Amino acid sequence: MAGLPTVAAQVAPTEGEPPLLTYLDDATGERVELTAGQLGDWAARTAGLLRDGCGLGPGSRVAVLLPPHWRTAAVLLGAWSVGMAVSFRPRATAGLPVLEPGGDQPYDAVFVTPERLDDWLEDVPDGVHRYLVGAGAGPLADVPVGWLDWSNEVLRHTDTPPDHAAVRPSDAATPDGTSIGEYGRVAAEVAQQLDLRAGDRLLVDAAEHEQPLKWLLAPLSVGASVVVCANLDPARRDARIAAEHPIRVL
Repeated sequence: MAGLPTVAAQVAPTEGEPPLLTYLDDATGERVELTAGQLGDWAARTAGLLRDGCGLGPGSRVAVLLPPHWRTAAVLLGAWSVGMAVSFRPRATAGLPVLEPGGDQPYDAVFVTPERLDDWLEDVPDGVHRYLVGAGAGPLADVPVGWLDWSNEVLRHTDTPPDHAAVRPSDAATPDGTSIGEYGRVAAEVAQQLDLRAGDRLLVDAAEHEQPLKWLLAPLSVGASVVVCANLDPARRDARIAAEHPIRVL
């Protein structure tokens, strides 16, 4: 997939490989470490869900309304790996139409957290594939009618990587027409601005950097790993940095 990095295409899984993405939540104590191969598997399953489960393909429009999280990474990479145009808006913005950036065409699939469901419930038109993405382990306890639990549905699909060669650099990465090649170049430029290199480790405060360019695509574009910290406790910040050994901190 030229230009826009995906885990399956960018980093070949090897035995005993270190984590590529570490997710921490100081509020819940959750810690998840995923190697390139493991994150690639989740991305491939999501690609299968969109492609085979929903019947979507290159040019389909997907709204990913999720905060930084390892599952968000899987959804984003899965959608991009099969050529879909992704709109990423982490939270509702007053006065701004939620599902109309880049035009008035309806979205084909929407991913949202249960906590933010009320913000988006009335904005999702009929006929759109709707998925709730929870933060914790296991299935969601309560799923409204018309919605599906991503964690259940994604496991119905295999972790066989999609054909990245079928996705062209000129295909749209976002609904506003930004191409996959252009988006990939921006990710590489951000990595350069952050002085990130292969093998580096980046620690990111999720509350401060919700857009995926910094917390996901920039480090992956140069082969760096990332530690995403949700609900980062200011009193524990220095201890967290000392424990995770990042080269850069955002």
